[in-house]
Amino acid sequence: MKHEWRKHEKALYMPKRKPKIVTIPEQKFFTIKGKGNPNDAEFSERIETLYPLAYAIRMMYKTVYVPEDYFEYTVYPLEGIWDLTEEGRKQDTLDKDELLYTIMIRQPEFVDEETVERAFETVKNKKKLRYLDDVKFESIEDGLCVQMLHVGPYGNESETFKIMDEFTEENNLQRISLTHREIYLSDFRRVKPENLKTVLRYKVAEKE
Repeated sequence: MKHEWRKHEKALYMPKRKPKIVTIPEQKFFTIKGKGNPNDAEFSERIETLYPLAYAIRMMYKTVYVPEDYFEYTVYPLEGIWDLTEEGRKQDTLDKDELLYTIMIRQPEFVDEETVERAFETVKNKKKLRYLDDVKFESIEDGLCVQMLHVGPYGNESETFKIMDEFTEENNLQRISLTHREIYLSDFRRVKPENLKTVLRYKVAEKE
């Protein structure tokens, strides 16, 4: 049976429009880092570097090399971890040029170093991608988090974060990182801003 993250991992990827406490286990990702305005071409180029690798692994069952324990699945959604430079933190308003980001696509558990090497080989033979050598394969464990579904433009996320912050305080928790994670359930190129669906998540810990 094909693994559908929307169906089989609802707790992680399909939250409701109210905050919830979740524990995020260790997960494998293709990641790439960058700095600057996400509206710039460089950001799009970095995204376009991740997808060929993700699909190279997804389609390996049709090649000579099939990873051990391979199963059919839906490619996971794009995610991003967002931060600001020290200069950006000093400013009263958000300067998108001072944003720091790590964008990523999760990979299934069966993916190992050999599978990754073969994916890189496949992509290098088919495409010339400017940022391919900047992509890393790594494991990330977020642990205890608060998350919530945000519906609407990315520029309105502060409204959802305010609700999350109030929930965090009410549940005797504290945010432990200034970074936050976004999981993009909608394709911003095809969906109107008011209909965009984004999972917002940040790390928390119990107050001492």
